[in-house]
Amino acid sequence: MDYKKSITLKHLLIAEQKYIGLQFHPDKVVQALLKELPNIKWSKEFGMAYVPNTKGNLNLIYQKFRGIAWINSNYLFSKSRINKENEEINVDWFRKRIITPGYRTCPEEYLLKLELKRYANNTVKTYVQCFEKFINAQKETDLMRINEQDVELYLQKLIQEKKSNSYVNLMINSIKFYYEVVKGMPNRFYSIDRPIKEHTLPKVLAKQEVKDIIEATSTIKHKCLLSLMYSSGLRIGELLNLKPEDIDSKRMLVRVNQGKGNRDRLTILSEKVLLDLRVYYKKHRPKNWLFESPDGNKYSTTSVSAILTKASRIVGIHKRVNPHMLRHSFATHLLESGTDLRYIQTLLGHKSSKTTEIYTHVATNTFAIIKNPLDS
Repeated sequence: MDYKKSITLKHLLIAEQKYIGLQFHPDKVVQALLKELPNIKWSKEFGMAYVPNTKGNLNLIYQKFRGIAWINSNYLFSKSRINKENEEINVDWFRKRIITPGYRTCPEEYLLKLELKRYANNTVKTYVQCFEKFINAQKETDLMRINEQDVELYLQKLIQEKKSNSYVNLMINSIKFYYEVVKGMPNRFYSIDRPIKEHTLPKVLAKQEVKDIIEATSTIKHKCLLSLMYSSGLRIGELLNLKPEDIDSKRMLVRVNQGKGNRDRLTILSEKVLLDLRVYYKKHRPKNWLFESPDGNKYSTTSVSAILTKASRIVGIHKRVNPHMLRHSFATHLLESGTDLRYIQTLLGHKSSKTTEIYTHVATNTFAIIKNPLDS
């Protein structure tokens, strides 16, 4: 089906009355059928036709254009929520970067839509970088003239370059975001085949390795950062979003506000970490965030990664250690000690138990009962 023969349905409020807006590319067939809808009018202000928002009219729209035009109702029945509590969007890197001559930059409307939807900073940066790589590979083609074959050829090139499946999927997401979300073009590239998602095992540290790393930190602040992230199973973003009042010492819980998927949750607080936190708090007196930089802003993810890397090298761990490994280690160590998988799922904030089940593949107690044939 030609993508131009499509109608995007949107909510309209005119004179405090609810209407269904019908946005479409000029097309004689579509326009002729639209005129057959009851009480249809045209809004110069919004640049689209509209009818009263009733169930009957909605059903009629679907019936009228079945097999003729694609009806995009994503805006009418959008389930996505704006992440009101997400970290503050910072796109200074985009505004201040030095652009080489001839480099095709991401359209401003693309960045604006990411900002309006309050995507996480890392997601914004990843989407922009991916989309710019794509459009710079299509320099001679107008963005609105790029077709499925152009996208497929580019994706094939990425696969030939041995790019990971997750990277290819990110690239597809960044491209579809422009055409489907920014431009409102329904499923422009819906037939693009996605690579099968890679299933890799989480990388885990031994308990003693974690203890050694924490003890190798140089300050009480650094010690609290790493020990709290490990002992409560926190993602790095969740750790840095904590406020002093999120530490509930009476109930021995940590409150995670708007974690991944915009879900609040509670997780456990270590008694040893609480004692260190009290020492840290008396010394630093954080105001807005539990862990603040010298200028009062949130501590940065790069600083936490640097602290972890330095401590790991001090204790002689030569493999690459990243903050998320502490979360993986927390889950695995709980499972090895006999904690029910359902409780671990709750502590981690996993929506599906299948996500948590991955740790059964790396927990050592799973293999402890198996007798190695060479030793028997």
